[in-house]
Amino acid sequence: MSDLFADQELPTASREAPPDSAPLADRLRPRTLSEVVGQEHLTGADGAIGRMVAAGKLASMILWGPPGTGKTSIARLLADAVGMRFVNISAVFSGVADLKKVFAEARTAARSGQQTLLFVDEIHRFNRAQQDGFLPYVEDGTVTLVGATTENPSFELNAALLSRCQVLILRRLDHDALDELVRRAEGLDRRPLPVTEEARDALIASADGDGRFLLNQVETLFSVDIDRPLGPAELSDLLHRRLPVYDKDREGHYNLISALHKSIRGSDAQAALYYLARMLVAGEEPLYVLRRLTRAAVEDIGMADPNALLQCLAAKEMYDFLGSPEGEIGIVQACLYLATAPKSNAAYMAQKAAWRSAKETGSLMPPMHILNAPTKLMKSVGYGKGYAYDHDADEGFSGQDYWPEEMEAQSFYEPTDRGFEARVRERLEFWEQRRRELKQSGGAAG
Repeated sequence: MSDLFADQELPTASREAPPDSAPLADRLRPRTLSEVVGQEHLTGADGAIGRMVAAGKLASMILWGPPGTGKTSIARLLADAVGMRFVNISAVFSGVADLKKVFAEARTAARSGQQTLLFVDEIHRFNRAQQDGFLPYVEDGTVTLVGATTENPSFELNAALLSRCQVLILRRLDHDALDELVRRAEGLDRRPLPVTEEARDALIASADGDGRFLLNQVETLFSVDIDRPLGPAELSDLLHRRLPVYDKDREGHYNLISALHKSIRGSDAQAALYYLARMLVAGEEPLYVLRRLTRAAVEDIGMADPNALLQCLAAKEMYDFLGSPEGEIGIVQACLYLATAPKSNAAYMAQKAAWRSAKETGSLMPPMHILNAPTKLMKSVGYGKGYAYDHDADEGFSGQDYWPEEMEAQSFYEPTDRGFEARVRERLEFWEQRRRELKQSGGAAG
């Protein structure tokens, strides 16, 4: 770790330690940027934040990362590092009146030579109009904006606001970073955590990358009377696991369903089952997952194994009949069937090609010999004349031309040589060869 910030002078306010009654997470809040764990790619000498602090000038930025990764701490320490006035608001509790007050105070401070760093927590919760309200104050330097969000800024923030900010991505805290937080807590409390090494690892894993959650768990362990170190099972009985971060209408939802679909497409049954479990354990609606599996059955497997579609529909029937949790076994079976099935997107590509051609040639009339002729008038003008009934032809194949007269025959569907589709390919090649032979011999009707 670089010592870029080791000798950094901080304002007196930042040196004030929280009272002993404060939560452990507050008492262990970093005092300098060098103490922030797990984000060295940003805070180190070569990181974006490290370079800005070294230059003594901050750009407006969006800190994007999971909960408990240090977004608020970094924002406070950034202001300290360059001697800026720090203002903290939350988009959950603030409105237009609050913002106007903040901007007015920032302008007053600027006239006395004091620049303002405005930290907006949960910035994605401001609506589009409120986000637009930041633009003039960011552009004229009234405030340096540091927004924090757990959601993908591409989806949640205005393009105009994003264009004026750097997006810095905070990483989920890994095992080493979380272990460092535990060691700091032990140092502050002057005693080791009352758990075995195996339980310590389990405790860190249970935090799922969230430092704040981990410190809350550690604080609970220090607050109870434990006469001997707890093992993993005893620890599990005492503490609860962190629930997975999963919002059904936000990026985590789309990331996992994308990972599930692509693992199936890549024939990795184990990974597919893992992402399926991630979604269902987090509370995803099973029927939503089944709809995506059914889509994968026709998009990525198709005619290579037509039974894939039947497996998905059967799984849906089973789930409707049994519900959770028994019906989820059917979803698992369908997922595994898809992941282990031969793959082909030939039908999917054929659909796209045929739809494109239909849009370009959608008014062309089919050839007269395959038009229906329910009236005498239609028969008299040639509707249906010359149609060859294939079942009466040798091999059940007449070789007639079924394309509009103004259009060349097209080839949309190109089956692979995998699974059942290999047999389909043989049939198509056989019929195409027979068409050519019948055309050359003059035997093809139409």
